[in-house]
Amino acid sequence: MGWFTTLSGYLTPAFLILSPLLSYSDQAYSMYRTRSSAGFSLDIPLIMLVASLLRIFYYPGAKYDNALLIQSFVMVAMQVVLLKIALDHRPAPYSKGGDAAVPFARVNESQRPFNFWQWRSPKPYWQFLLSLFAGLLVCEFLLAPIPLVYQSYSSLLGYVGLSVEATLPIPQLLANARSRSCKGFRLSVLASWLVGDAMKMFWFFTSTTSIPWAFKICGMFQAACDALLGVQYLLYGDGETVTKAHQSPIYELQPNGFATASGHGGHSPGRRTSTTEKST
Repeated sequence: MGWFTTLSGYLTPAFLILSPLLSYSDQAYSMYRTRSSAGFSLDIPLIMLVASLLRIFYYPGAKYDNALLIQSFVMVAMQVVLLKIALDHRPAPYSKGGDAAVPFARVNESQRPFNFWQWRSPKPYWQFLLSLFAGLLVCEFLLAPIPLVYQSYSSLLGYVGLSVEATLPIPQLLANARSRSCKGFRLSVLASWLVGDAMKMFWFFTSTTSIPWAFKICGMFQAACDALLGVQYLLYGDGETVTKAHQSPIYELQPNGFATASGHGGHSPGRRTSTTEKST
């Protein structure tokens, strides 16, 4: 068992550092190649950027394993590229002032307060991220000289950041449960998640380097969610999504840049937003 623990201590950190590239490079290339980000959820870069930035500012107070810090930087770089490509290749609006003007929103999707992360212009996305980074940087300089306050603040950053990241599988779980189908959810992605979770759990509890309990608790929750996704795949398979009669029309982007609406009566496959990409 000693040699296996040693091997895991080398392989798992390398896998974690490369996981953002392995998980999201194919998605980024696909959107760039097809010149369309239709069906891609902007919530993915939102969740991963917020979580990774909080993890980076958690490091000075926790001094956790360097591999996890490097992974956070790689994740930020990958998600910035992914967000830029997704915003550059948004589907064209199908009507003046219509719902498609809201990036990546489905026709029946309810608007969020202040249209958060559903803005029509790319500028507010970058302004929010820069504001978040600037706010964390200011708090770091203001609170670092006060050890008692800073330690509590640092722990809060860690738990919030890791909790945000751990929620990434939940939208996919809910979407699968509603449609009673895993259509669009690739088995290869699920397998990589489960293998990554197994490697992380073993490394977290056998590593001789510092792994705070925030990582372990949130990692266990994330592994449980991924296991539930595996159960859903066994139950539902990757068959057709269950659709309801008299549903609202589904708007599809055509090669000419315009969107057309499928009729109510005929059989047209519904398309739901994919949330299948994440970091292990």
